[in-house]
Amino acid sequence: MTDEATSLRRARPLADRDPGSSPGLRAALGDRQMSMIAIGGVIGAGLFVGTGSVVNKAGPASLVAYVVSGLLVILVMRMLAELSVAAPRTGSFASYATRELGSWSGLAIGWLYAYAWCVTVGVEAVIGGGLLHGLVPAIPAWVAAVAFMVVLTASNLVAVRAYGEVEFWFALVKVIAIVGFLVLGVLAIAGLLPGVEPPGGQNLFERGGFAPNGWYAVLPALLVVTFAFNGAEVVTIAAGEAKRPAEAVRKAIRSTVVRILVFYIGSVAVIVTLLPHAEAGITDSPYSAVLDRLGIPHAGLIMDIVVLVAVLSCLNSGIYTASRMMFALAGNGDAPRLLARSTSAGVPVPAVLLVALAGLITAGANYFVSTGAVFDFLVDSSGSVIILLYLCIAATQLRSRARAAREGRSLPVRMWGYPYLSWGVIAALVALFALLAFDPSTRRSLLLTMAVAAVAVTAGVLRQRRKSDPAS
Repeated sequence: MTDEATSLRRARPLADRDPGSSPGLRAALGDRQMSMIAIGGVIGAGLFVGTGSVVNKAGPASLVAYVVSGLLVILVMRMLAELSVAAPRTGSFASYATRELGSWSGLAIGWLYAYAWCVTVGVEAVIGGGLLHGLVPAIPAWVAAVAFMVVLTASNLVAVRAYGEVEFWFALVKVIAIVGFLVLGVLAIAGLLPGVEPPGGQNLFERGGFAPNGWYAVLPALLVVTFAFNGAEVVTIAAGEAKRPAEAVRKAIRSTVVRILVFYIGSVAVIVTLLPHAEAGITDSPYSAVLDRLGIPHAGLIMDIVVLVAVLSCLNSGIYTASRMMFALAGNGDAPRLLARSTSAGVPVPAVLLVALAGLITAGANYFVSTGAVFDFLVDSSGSVIILLYLCIAATQLRSRARAAREGRSLPVRMWGYPYLSWGVIAALVALFALLAFDPSTRRSLLLTMAVAAVAVTAGVLRQRRKSDPAS
């Protein structure tokens, strides 16, 4: 291998990059991989496990929480589509925020997002290690967690197409599991599954009613469901390395509506119809409970494997997404220059290794720090970043559309009902912040996230002032 092939190259600032592919990165992700990356971003472990706590607390009315939160995410993704299709970039929303709101906002939201994903990588490694230990008790949980980190970091270090291919197969497993569950569920509801008595409406209306714990129980459920949708935006990060970025982003985000309707709302409808809400476990998968009631052998084992795949998919995407965001920030001068270097294969090795190190530190805080306070702080301080991200996307879209109108530019994709729906999304997100503040179970997470956000915004403002100061 030549010295040129092994050398690290410095990326140019975002403003100088080709919209479709940043210098230093490779446009190697095909439509097939981009579609599965988009699907994988929507179907996370939160769907397979977190749904249980939502159904348990809100009963069949949890469907309302999924519909409302799903609609909110669909609108945010539509706004992001308007921005991304016009100029697909690796920095995605951070790049657009820099352009429309100022460099302080791009730095702040970019680092907050990267930080949240670094923490998520560690958390998913811990969860994955625990799942594998449950399946194979001879393997210690911490050993499994480290092994997952090493293997998926290695795949991200090979080439972007390796990440895309791994994510393709992870997503395919999740899709097959969801589709299989939906087919069995619909057959059971229709009375077409041998040996299973159709439930009719008893689980929906006769066990305390549609909202057995009152409609107020839907409000906390909204928070859980909104966070479960985290990851839908990953496809816009990957657009910078797609072979046909604009087409891939347009197709992926437009189909988000179908994915949310089918995978989330469809499967939750099956769960609340077939499973009494009181039997939905807080920590156990309701999918396993439904399959058990349908007499499917080894249902628990099947779902444990599917959840493990979902966790590893999230870990894999986290390493990729955080490293690309750091790469983009460094290219814009908002992160150490070392992170803006990539190999001739198009891999930002320093950024990938930094994300892996941060993930290992997070996982280590869970296993090796006796009090667990560090791990809890990391998790809580990144918990509300997704709402800040959505607010940033909404504000950026409003400014970008106004600029396009002044300049007389035509946009390939437009936000529906502009500006009313855009402002409606902002109002809904502010209402979610209010819920987080008033709910005792989420108040600490909100306060810690806002503290970290304050640090990021302060750093962004100081950085912007230094850039604008001729003497600096």
